[in-house]
Amino acid sequence: MGSLSTDMIENNPAAFPVNPLDPEEFRRQGHMVIDFLADYYREVGKYPVRSQVEPGYLHKCIPESAPNQPESIETILKDVQSHIVPGLTHWQSPNYFAYFPSSGSTAGFLGEMLSTGFNIVGFNWMSSPAATELESIVMDWLGNMLKLPKSFLFSGGGGGVLQGTTCEAILCTLTAARDKMLHKIGRDQIGKLVVYGSDQTHCALQKAAQIAGIHPANFRAVQTFKFDSFGLSPVELKKQVEADVAAGLVPLFLCATVGTTSSTAVDFLPGLCKVAAEYGMWVHVDAAYAGSACICPEFRHFIDGVEDADSFSFNAHKWFFTTLDCCCLWVKNPNALIQALSTNPEYLKNKATESKQVVDYKDWQIALSRRFRSLKLWLVLRSYGVANLRNFLRSHVKMAKVFEGLISLDARFEVVVPRYFATVCFRLVCSSDEINGGNEDVNEVNNEINKRLLEMINASGNIYMTHAVIGGIYVIRFAVGATLTEESHVRDAWKLVQHHANLLLSKLRD
Repeated sequence: MGSLSTDMIENNPAAFPVNPLDPEEFRRQGHMVIDFLADYYREVGKYPVRSQVEPGYLHKCIPESAPNQPESIETILKDVQSHIVPGLTHWQSPNYFAYFPSSGSTAGFLGEMLSTGFNIVGFNWMSSPAATELESIVMDWLGNMLKLPKSFLFSGGGGGVLQGTTCEAILCTLTAARDKMLHKIGRDQIGKLVVYGSDQTHCALQKAAQIAGIHPANFRAVQTFKFDSFGLSPVELKKQVEADVAAGLVPLFLCATVGTTSSTAVDFLPGLCKVAAEYGMWVHVDAAYAGSACICPEFRHFIDGVEDADSFSFNAHKWFFTTLDCCCLWVKNPNALIQALSTNPEYLKNKATESKQVVDYKDWQIALSRRFRSLKLWLVLRSYGVANLRNFLRSHVKMAKVFEGLISLDARFEVVVPRYFATVCFRLVCSSDEINGGNEDVNEVNNEINKRLLEMINASGNIYMTHAVIGGIYVIRFAVGATLTEESHVRDAWKLVQHHANLLLSKLRD
């Protein structure tokens, strides 16, 4: 039972604060939050990049139950600064070089504000015509910027849709491919379907295969090799496909990657699409990271061959200055998606849908509800323009080249794989003579040394990098792409790497 004062407040409408969406209170609090975030961006380079807290830290800071009475935005923002900010890894820091970037921008943020402010649920055209039509327009804009074949655009019979992430894009296209194939061979043959990627393909493909009902034994991660720079070889793919066909299986889906997660390797699209065409496979091109760079003419060749694929996607929220989430997916045959993903309950029926003159994006995705993502992408494209977007991307590539050049000046380090975009994979290399007189496996010891080096660097809080293991080699990944990063940050990062390498080598020699 609540206290007398609590019961009186809960049952007395006059005791409530202003309406939860009062325009003037919204204005007042909104200005405070904008000021808070502007201060955060101004100071973000001073925070430890990787959060330094221990698991469970927040339970010690926050009460066990929600407050019964309202608290002021001033109090809440103080707690955000005191309790939440220390638990953040600062993806917008100029010293963030981990994973892939999640580059933000004023336009992206303000577009997100507008989208959230309107708070529409745009599952079909009727629910908010502007949301659907702007998305279709922006996706054709972007497709033209990438010089995608017209067959991927609405103007050419295809079309684009904004998904949340690449994981969703792959699952949707795989589901479309599955249903298209099963319509031919019978639904009882699902156990024969095979999905192909490489040993460098993002784990999203395997998850999508599991969700789509592909037998776990029919998922293929085809081996890649150093002499191919860890790109998927058409020769290796064909060997695997031929073996599967000989075993009575049915090749279904190939996910080719432009800019793999581990090393930004590029699969050879023309040859892979040719192999896939021989066996009637759906080809999806995952350019989640590197697709952004392909708006620059000098990088467009990396997606040559896309004209023979069935679908293509990249994440605007990675390296295109648009806030999470925003994955751009194009398909040549929208009907394949619609047939696999559509539902038409009575409560959603309307004249616009029945006219067949509109797009209902609910039938292009997993969920029914969807956000007004195109608004933030539209703001980014209009606020910066194609020329500036290209130059922003080029500046990141230039900074990665600077870092690569610094590595080449220190004989103790090596770049392990070619740098195609703005990510450098490198390691510290010790000779067999330096490692316990040469009595241990050199590669294993070097892997452990680089693991220790990376942890020392990240624990300092000054910069943040992550790792990958490529062909058995542990590499440190330096991914340039944070919007606030400048060349001085890159040079300081290299000095920090050298500093910690000196410390570590001194310990090893003692």
